[in-house]
Amino acid sequence: MSVVNTPAAPKRRNALLRAIRASPAPSFCAAIILALFVYAFVVPLFSVNPFAFEGMSVMDSFTPPVWMPDGNAAFPLGTDDQGRNLLTAMAYGLRTSIIVGILSVLIGLVVGGGLGLIAGFAGGKVDAFIMRAADVQLAYPALLLAMIIDGAARAVLGQDRDVFTAIAIIVLSIGIAFWVQYARTIRSSVMVERDQDYVSAARITGRSNISILLLHILPNVMAPVLVIATINLGIAIITEATLSFLGIGIPVTTPSLGALIRNGNNFLQSGEWWISVWPCLFLVSFVVSVNILGDHLRDVYNPRLRGRS
Repeated sequence: MSVVNTPAAPKRRNALLRAIRASPAPSFCAAIILALFVYAFVVPLFSVNPFAFEGMSVMDSFTPPVWMPDGNAAFPLGTDDQGRNLLTAMAYGLRTSIIVGILSVLIGLVVGGGLGLIAGFAGGKVDAFIMRAADVQLAYPALLLAMIIDGAARAVLGQDRDVFTAIAIIVLSIGIAFWVQYARTIRSSVMVERDQDYVSAARITGRSNISILLLHILPNVMAPVLVIATINLGIAIITEATLSFLGIGIPVTTPSLGALIRNGNNFLQSGEWWISVWPCLFLVSFVVSVNILGDHLRDVYNPRLRGRS
């Protein structure tokens, strides 16, 4: 017989469905996110990688969007300086950015969630040590910490890193920068849940501390964490794009929205605005939609905020 008492879970789901029906904004944002996901992961299945040699056509470089003079229907959004089809290139770039964002959030969630569970359940010196480490972490902004870790990796591994290693370092850098938010949130929730009756009942039945943490407490503290993860997904993608724009993120031979924006920035003054504007619009659309959806989830799962609206 299960000793976990989670009647709040159906109520949270019903509240979310009611809130979505009452406000069209989260539904619209969810539709945009879904459409961009499909675009990012389906288009590359039926097209040539524009960052590969066969995907470039220098003769078609700087082709404007189709509705402008000299536009070409084969390149609806135009091409860049290497003749890459921007419509295809942005799908590859968005796919890389989304993968980096999701993996970074998962790393932050696993590291921060684990430390938050331990700190909140153990208390005492263990809690104090983890929280002091979190205080030190907060002194470094996510972008600065990612730059430090990437710089240290370059010093150890050298500049001749393969693409997989470079992406793994960026993912790890961004993920480590996010663990504090998860740890603090889960710690506070665990400190409340550990004194509940269902935890005492689990102890009486002989459950181990690990079993109590993972099977009983963790499901009851995940709602606010998922809200943070949703918002952090947008922040992670922005951080990756910023690092790539600065030239210290994803290698230039690998498509990403940040790399496309950086490349297009070189031609803004000469009039080829579409090379950077389209990637910017796609990036802004995805991040803003994710943030609006995350804010809405926060309002739904926070009774105090919901009561003010």
